[in-house]
Amino acid sequence: MRADLSLCYACVIRGLPVVILAVLLCQPAPVRAQDRTGSQPLPPPPLTPRQSASASVATGNNATDTVTPPAQAQAQAQAQAQAQAQAEQPGTVQPATAPAQAVPSPAATSPATPDTAQPAPPDIAQHASTVATPVATSETHDAAARPEQAPAQPADTAQTTPPPAPETPPPPPMDMAMIHSVIATALQFLGPRTLDPHSSREFTLWGLGSVTALDPSLSFDTRGADIRLLLGQTPILSRVAPPADDAEQWAQLATDFLDAARQHSSAVAAASREELLQAFFDELFNHLDPYSRYIGPSSATTDRQARAGGEADAGLTLTQSGTHIVIASINANGPAWAAPLDTGERIIAVNKRPTAGQTIETVREWLRGEPDSLLSLRLQAPGKRAIRTVSLRRAKVPPETVFAFASGSIVVLRVTAFSADTAEELSQYLDQAVQDKHLRGLIIDLRGNRGGVLQQAMTAAALLLDRGVAAITSGRDPQANHIWAVEGGDMTNGLPIAVLVDGRTASAAEILAAALADHRRAVVIGSATLGKGLVQTVAQLPDEGELFVTWSRVIAPLQWPLQGLGVMPQICTSLGALETGRAMQDLAAGELDNQPAVAASRAARYPVPVSRIMAIRRACPAALGTDTDLSVARDVLEHEAWYKTALAAIPDEAAPTSPPPPPVASSAAPATAPASLPAQSSP
Repeated sequence: MRADLSLCYACVIRGLPVVILAVLLCQPAPVRAQDRTGSQPLPPPPLTPRQSASASVATGNNATDTVTPPAQAQAQAQAQAQAQAQAEQPGTVQPATAPAQAVPSPAATSPATPDTAQPAPPDIAQHASTVATPVATSETHDAAARPEQAPAQPADTAQTTPPPAPETPPPPPMDMAMIHSVIATALQFLGPRTLDPHSSREFTLWGLGSVTALDPSLSFDTRGADIRLLLGQTPILSRVAPPADDAEQWAQLATDFLDAARQHSSAVAAASREELLQAFFDELFNHLDPYSRYIGPSSATTDRQARAGGEADAGLTLTQSGTHIVIASINANGPAWAAPLDTGERIIAVNKRPTAGQTIETVREWLRGEPDSLLSLRLQAPGKRAIRTVSLRRAKVPPETVFAFASGSIVVLRVTAFSADTAEELSQYLDQAVQDKHLRGLIIDLRGNRGGVLQQAMTAAALLLDRGVAAITSGRDPQANHIWAVEGGDMTNGLPIAVLVDGRTASAAEILAAALADHRRAVVIGSATLGKGLVQTVAQLPDEGELFVTWSRVIAPLQWPLQGLGVMPQICTSLGALETGRAMQDLAAGELDNQPAVAASRAARYPVPVSRIMAIRRACPAALGTDTDLSVARDVLEHEAWYKTALAAIPDEAAPTSPPPPPVASSAAPATAPASLPAQSSP
């Protein structure tokens, strides 16, 4: 919308002995206001010298919305002549043709009222570097507050009015409708799902703190029924606060204020749409847990492609052996897994193109193609002269997350993350491992595993447990409440298992380790884990970005909370080689040194004081894993008595000290259950 207001300028010429009052009628001054629909304002016409030398205050004809154009907001701070009111709307004083000293305006000389002297509340600019103090709006008409007009000075003492500040150039176009849609979707998604209840008002005001973070000269005043955006001490936009839980109206309010900030600030205008939204959500999530976050469109698209497998290929990892391209490994999720080929074989040609003289990257590119397209490989086994041809069809291959190798009579399965196919990979390796009649034990290495899809961790637990509860998730949203019950049988038929963890083991990996330990199905070895016992649900936003929102807490089978505590291992290796050696000697004698810490962690109940968490974790501080972990695991699995002593450190059951949360029963991997995508390494 555009409002044109006619402004009157009163000019005072004071001479001796006659006082002459001259009133000059000036041209209408254009006032630009941002349309709520997100359209861009029309550029203002060039100012005449007289218009540039004077400043005007525009008050909108809408009692609830006040907009001040950028040029006027900057000019109000300059010294002007005292106005003589022509009507209720205040004017400005225009210097007379005779030289006279400029008279300060009321805004520059009158003291601030008690209401405006108070600093802006911290609910918006809590995390911003500077908060400006608001002053009275232009609608205030307090004649008593106006200073008396100063007498005119002789011509030789007149001062020249300083030139006005340059007008802020119009910002580049931006799709404000998309910004509104993203914020509205986010507010509607956040409302019922955060761990603690918050209103749309709180979310919006937290997010608008990003305006002050981008430009410290901008701040907000949220006192009273209106919310005002201030440039320094000058209000530039005012909106009536909607009902606290009206997500749509608060999204519109946020959009209006962001657009107004772009009109008045070059720093805000320089931010792209993705940067503006990133700053908004960063400020919002600063008030919540460290795992809730917004991922912009570009990063979210890359992450989605990686989870889905990206471009279609065969699922082969290649290496160079002399002048030959050789198959180093085969992804269990890819089409090559079921094909009659093996590691170590040389790739002679891809779709009749010889690989001789080609780089690994070139051959990798040849293996990629459209999904379901035909791929022909000419292969030669090492030590043989025969060349055979294998045909398969390309497919999107999720990243491989399970890697296996044998160490004597023990199989080690390293799980790096929990993606969409991790449980299937684990199942295939377990099926192969149990075929070995000399197998004495299994090591599951979760060190450095930052987590992943919750259902995959629960399904992995179901592969190793006969039955029982693997975990409980509890949140405000009924869909976040589940008892994750597993059944179906242990694939290994009770084979001894050791689980390796360290300070980087987090989220879904911790849940699996806790489930196996609480059911006395495995001995956990290493250090205290990260302690991320929170589950995120994910929303895809209209701009193709993603919103990760923490919506439930994880409770282990013995009713203790993972958040903060983490998993306390039965055998601690993070206290140094000397202490580890002593612990192994005591274990051989039938004693478990870390048993008190294990028992204390299992007896904890939510909420656990931070001091109590630190005291428990001090017994086995978090640390990076070392080769010692693997050596200790082999020793434990090879000595049945040691293994049983370590298992006995876990209590049979633990009765909760308070009523449990109200989750609903769920299978190990329900189709509609909430998902927790992998947490970032530095959330």
